[in-house]
Amino acid sequence: MSARKFFVPLTACIIFLILWEALVWVMGWPNYKMASPSDLIPAYEKYWNLFLVMGWQTLWRTIAGLVLAVIFGTAIGMIMGFSRIMRDALYPLLVGFNAVPKATVVPIVALMFVGWHDFNTVLIAFMISFFPIAVSVSIGLSTLEPEYRDILRSLGASQSTIFWKIALPKTLPEFFGALKVSVTLAFIGTNLMEIVSPHGRGLGALFDSGKTNSDYPLMFAVLIALAFLGIVLYYVVVALERTFAGWADRSA
Repeated sequence: MSARKFFVPLTACIIFLILWEALVWVMGWPNYKMASPSDLIPAYEKYWNLFLVMGWQTLWRTIAGLVLAVIFGTAIGMIMGFSRIMRDALYPLLVGFNAVPKATVVPIVALMFVGWHDFNTVLIAFMISFFPIAVSVSIGLSTLEPEYRDILRSLGASQSTIFWKIALPKTLPEFFGALKVSVTLAFIGTNLMEIVSPHGRGLGALFDSGKTNSDYPLMFAVLIALAFLGIVLYYVVVALERTFAGWADRSA
């Protein structure tokens, strides 16, 4: 089973790269129009040290923003899940905030925190990724069967006991499902700030450098590196899900 889960995604990625290479070859596109996978290898060989340094800068700031999103999103979700009044009050605000394109928020944040490169990058990653977590936790808690609460309360259980014993385990599948979405959103937020607010850090800055110098293979190489980091972080979340909520997996 574990071998299948490893080789099937790997095979899919290989097929994708082969089709990409074939498409560029059939269409006869030059690398300044559409770089092929074979064009990316020299870029990685030439700039491998920059990919390591800037890839790490992007990764740790994305993870930091994601951790903040988990903490804040879970807290907001708990408030909304346990209180219908707070759910009615906060949900429109969250929806309205999430509806604002974050590309328009990035310049504002960059101007508000000039020189705070790490802070504003982590902030955007957090702002763009907490919403799915808050909503999933809220839905999971608000749909908790009332008879469970009544039984535990009749036995003298506190609200915190009800949360840890019943509500939290029930919410975990929805939480990890939202976390998988938030991983990709956090990377989007990080790279938006790195590109819009150029401070020479992260893969977004490397992408912007390739654009400035018309180095299209480098630009595509950055995109593949970002996809790779996103996949790695996604599977970290999958591993955590199997550890803490593996009982909810019905696929086996």
